[in-house]
Amino acid sequence: MYTTLEQKYRRIQKELLGGTIAFAGVLLIGTLWYWLVEKWPWPDAAYMTVITLATVGFGEIYPLGDRGRLFTIALILMGLINIGYIVNRFTEALIQGYFQEGIRLRQKKRLIDSLSEHYILCGFGRTGRQIAYEFKAEGIDFVTIDSDSEQILEAQQLGYTAFQGDATLDATLLKVGVEKAVCLVAALPSDAENLYTVLSAKTLNPKVRAIARASTEEAVQKLQRGGADAVVSPYITGGRRMAAAALRPQVMDFVDGIIAGADRAFYLEEFLIDPETCPFVGQSLREAKLRSQSGALVLAIRRADGTLIGGPTADTHLIAGDLLICMGTAEQLRELNQILGPIRSKALRRPKQSPS
Repeated sequence: MYTTLEQKYRRIQKELLGGTIAFAGVLLIGTLWYWLVEKWPWPDAAYMTVITLATVGFGEIYPLGDRGRLFTIALILMGLINIGYIVNRFTEALIQGYFQEGIRLRQKKRLIDSLSEHYILCGFGRTGRQIAYEFKAEGIDFVTIDSDSEQILEAQQLGYTAFQGDATLDATLLKVGVEKAVCLVAALPSDAENLYTVLSAKTLNPKVRAIARASTEEAVQKLQRGGADAVVSPYITGGRRMAAAALRPQVMDFVDGIIAGADRAFYLEEFLIDPETCPFVGQSLREAKLRSQSGALVLAIRRADGTLIGGPTADTHLIAGDLLICMGTAEQLRELNQILGPIRSKALRRPKQSPS
């Protein structure tokens, strides 16, 4: 599935190819006629065919009878029609900018092929737009998939890498590099589509982290059974946040200020304690002195067995496989990133310019 301009480009491409093949067929027919029927040597037959189709005005190589001249007239007409068709298609492609579109398509394909450890966003509706905005604010590499050409055009106008296609199909996911992606977000309008997308993604890349949107509680359960690592219901989550904003407005203002937007002063990030790179395995937070070295605050620790330690004390020890959830400014988290290895090998995601 392609955008309208892409469809026209591919149509013109096929028509030009078809015209070229037809012209080659006319050359072959003319050559065979003069060679087999008129009994000319094949080099002379080919030469006669070329000068006839080129209408250069040369005379006959050998005298032709009425039958030969009738065939030559037909050959000239076929050549003129064929050449006129090719010129017409080429001129349309040149005027409409289809060749530039072809260059853009190849550049986009190379860009998508070069992506690694990237995010895949399926669906560019209201939810998808907000997700894309947050991804861009974080400065991460991602590609958007949608079947609607208007949505794809809007995503491209906003500067996002977008691919038009059906996200539930394996072929589409493979084209956007799902086997090299670290995360896939299924934000399609239909729960069934999100379920199919998660199933396809997990089949193609069992290690990819799949986040899915759900409209109902039943869909949440089915998506979890389908392999989704996290399922978010905009209605359930939105209701909870609205209630929290009514009951605890200052808390919600603070939370919103650290998890969303590009102009926030504080950020949340997670780090994995890797015994091969982290020198603080087995030490307590007091001994590691992470706060004093970086200024970032360790809010919670998720043990490898799933146990969550909220508000760890100075006596809490760091164990291999721990996941640290930390808060701080962009500079503080960058500093902490030099001390602890992040979950991925890529650099810590931070806005290009820190807010003043």
